[in-house]
Amino acid sequence: MGNRHVKYFLAPAVVALTVFHAPGARADEFTLIAPGGIRDAIQKMIPDFERNTGHKVKATFGSGGGTKKQVMSGEPFDVSIVQPPLPEVLATGHVIAGTETPLAVVPVAVAVRKGAAKPDISTPDAVRKMLLAAKSVAYPNPARGAAAGASFDETLRKLGIAEQMQPRIVLAQGGAGAMALLAKGEVEIGLTFLSEIHDLGVEVVGLLPREISTPTALVGYVSTHARSPAAAKALLMYLSSPEVASIYNALGMQPGR
Repeated sequence: MGNRHVKYFLAPAVVALTVFHAPGARADEFTLIAPGGIRDAIQKMIPDFERNTGHKVKATFGSGGGTKKQVMSGEPFDVSIVQPPLPEVLATGHVIAGTETPLAVVPVAVAVRKGAAKPDISTPDAVRKMLLAAKSVAYPNPARGAAAGASFDETLRKLGIAEQMQPRIVLAQGGAGAMALLAKGEVEIGLTFLSEIHDLGVEVVGLLPREISTPTALVGYVSTHARSPAAAKALLMYLSSPEVASIYNALGMQPGR
């Protein structure tokens, strides 16, 4: 990214924080809903935003699919973070299309129990062999709205082994649940978003190849029901600014801008 672009994105974020921190500016309390895959990043960013603006943010996190359903049903959140496809979200009229803000892209990663041998996952064929050789594989339950689980289901279909893998699959409650099973030795391989792998009892092997696993994009919107649209927009500007890019990067996510 050239200097011209850095200035373009930096200025709005700084202006937003300065305006809402000005003497006499009204401090608002507003709500944000987001998928669990971006939870750690958002929780690291909110304190600085609150400190610099005086606003208070109440954040709620859930599964990717569950979050999208809540937004599409019109639950009154001020800021919504959702995953594609986006047209179905926009069609509900519950978010303001013009506030669409790419925040981050998060890939699915493979993990093993700490100290275990790390398999080769460098190519789609290597991943296929690794999965077929594994006695058990845990990942977040897509039926509960887990975006990482839905993504990995698609990977299995692309590899042509979805049916073969069924007896070895253990569906977990979220990415943390999958990693907990792996850390306890209850499964041999674990998969979830890289941003959700924090269990000290596991080790990251690497990311699934792009040919068989498309990273999930996370996009923010101001809700049409927002009590303070200006404050909500300021939050999205901050969550997508260069100042916070290092937080996304440290968690294995690629900043959306």
